[in-house]
Amino acid sequence: MKIGVIGLGARIANLASDFKKAAPEAEFTAVADPSDARVAILEDLGSTPTRYDTAAEMLAGHKFDMLMIGSPNHMHLDHIKLALQSDVPFIFTEKPVVISVEESITLAHEIARHNGMQRLMVGLVLRYSPLYRALRQAQADGQIGEIMSIEASEHIAPYHGSFFMRDWRRHSAMSGSFMLEKCCHDIDLYQGVVGARPSQIASFGGRKKYLPEHRPADDVDYMTVAPSRNNGINSFVPRWGGSNDAFSGEGDLIDYQTALVEYENGANLCFHTNLNVPDQFRRFAVIGRDGMAEGDFIRNTFKVTLSDTSQTVVEDAGIGSGSETGHYGADAAMAQDVVSYVKGDMPSLPLSVKDALEAGITALAMDQAREERRVVDLSEIWAEFDAALGGKHAA
Repeated sequence: MKIGVIGLGARIANLASDFKKAAPEAEFTAVADPSDARVAILEDLGSTPTRYDTAAEMLAGHKFDMLMIGSPNHMHLDHIKLALQSDVPFIFTEKPVVISVEESITLAHEIARHNGMQRLMVGLVLRYSPLYRALRQAQADGQIGEIMSIEASEHIAPYHGSFFMRDWRRHSAMSGSFMLEKCCHDIDLYQGVVGARPSQIASFGGRKKYLPEHRPADDVDYMTVAPSRNNGINSFVPRWGGSNDAFSGEGDLIDYQTALVEYENGANLCFHTNLNVPDQFRRFAVIGRDGMAEGDFIRNTFKVTLSDTSQTVVEDAGIGSGSETGHYGADAAMAQDVVSYVKGDMPSLPLSVKDALEAGITALAMDQAREERRVVDLSEIWAEFDAALGGKHAA
């Protein structure tokens, strides 16, 4: 299996070993990246990739079984379009797929033109996590029933919030927004559980922590101090376009936000994210007509309780071994499934590029609702999106 990489960012570099384990015969034959900073990681996996400055040069010089796209978010559309227009049969791109509703529609047209639904795969990795699979199994076993409402959160510790405020992601023109960049995983998960797209969204939020007037005392250094279980702040040093000051006030990311979503089937979601949670958690309460499922990705717990009898039918203080790394064990599971799909051993993946784009549009609508201070109706967006995916091209 010959793999080419467009944008050898930290995420693709981290996933490379999982893909190599899933496909020992895999070879990273070429990289398109203006920097050679991470090429040694692929060399350590037994590959000798040729480096190119541009993706077009790389595609002109090689034949690949799969492309992996890990460039910054605002470059994704151009790189995905280039890949779809090539003869590469399978394309894996990191999330978020693109950074605006307009780009989502543009890409939907390209997907329709170039068989993208079968070729394009997206790294919304939490769909592969043991906890999410346990949640979906509880649904399949009839323990939850029709979804009524969901309360969910993704909260990160100050050391991680500091990283976002120092990294290139602090500029929404590059990242799309915090809700899109960081929370599209969670938004995708719960849309998968509900089984419907949003119809209306309201949202509120802002920035209260990462501002010059709230710079921490001299004895608190967010560049070097973090909870030991998180391996220290050095693992989150910003990359190109980075800043050394999380409290400069630069950039336009929020540091807290809530959103209320009504889905097309009447279910609703209350979602909360915050970049300043010292004892971080990432949890959900999925409440159905027949039961309730509660889980926490970080604390690795899962519980299902039936509504009519209050009987606890599942109570697991450890999904998997509890020692899994890489998104709670999801990285390795995703690599295995993607390889199986590419080889023809799996007919489909747990999510499609359509799912990923719908989650992205939801995140973007949350930010639109927050910025415009109004309820956003998505009906016209979905109509345009569906028309584009259906091959009805704009003039």
